[in-house]
Amino acid sequence: MAVPLTPGRLLAALRDEGLHTAGHRGWRHHHRNHKGAWGPVNGVMIHHTVTRGTAATVDLCYDGYAGLPGPLCHGVIDKTGAVHLVGAGRANHAGLGDGRVLRSVIAETAAPRPLNDDTDGNARFYGFEAVNLGDGKDPWPEEQLEAIARAAAALCRAHGWNERSVIAHREWTRTKIDPRGFSMDRMRSRIARLLAAAPPTGGGGADRAPSPPAHQPFPGARWFRTRPRSPIVTATGRRLVAEGCSQYAVGPGPQWTDADRRSYAAWQRRLGFTGADADGWPGETSWRALRVPRVS
Repeated sequence: MAVPLTPGRLLAALRDEGLHTAGHRGWRHHHRNHKGAWGPVNGVMIHHTVTRGTAATVDLCYDGYAGLPGPLCHGVIDKTGAVHLVGAGRANHAGLGDGRVLRSVIAETAAPRPLNDDTDGNARFYGFEAVNLGDGKDPWPEEQLEAIARAAAALCRAHGWNERSVIAHREWTRTKIDPRGFSMDRMRSRIARLLAAAPPTGGGGADRAPSPPAHQPFPGARWFRTRPRSPIVTATGRRLVAEGCSQYAVGPGPQWTDADRRSYAAWQRRLGFTGADADGWPGETSWRALRVPRVS
């Protein structure tokens, strides 16, 4: 059992696993915690959406629908492998399932076939919805399957779980068939291989030789307020442009300016920050998510 990750730690875990993420609207504060428990968490549940199209699916999973309010998961994984975060907390994705399955997930052993719907899964599982019609014909691109594995591995790595902590919705309750179109045993094998290796950003076990990080370490919030002139500023600006957050008329260049701050504020809003948390001064969580290439 584990305490759920904060929104910032959830985002960092996904990014550290090499995933491209996007925060949808106010996802950090979007949840159903007022309707029931959120945690302790024990695993990750994978679903398919029975929809097509990324934008409409993300909106649906954020808002929900009559009789089932959103969020309907924590993240939507599109066909390109991008993860769209729509909730942080209790989400309407798992529903009731078999307590024997939960006990197997906790023990990290093979789960029995579900028979009873006697346990609240929304309190115990992170949920990822993968965009797919679920008709057995809609293809599963390799990029999407890899992203599903990496998203699950990110949370397993953060909590110290193994691949047996990841189940399909159909393995939780006999009333569901999702995700349809790929083998969960093969998916768990893929997750196990990821967990056996260091994450793409250079993490891993203590017995691994240290190597320089691929991304620029956070120079500190006060550093930016000195309005520095540095190659780090140029690299930051280029990443902001690449993420579609440019507020530059010219540049970016090595001198930190108001244009850099406005661009960074747009990035913070993209991640779901608001108010004083989206003032354009970099913080450690948003910096890690930006993944500025190492230049020093």
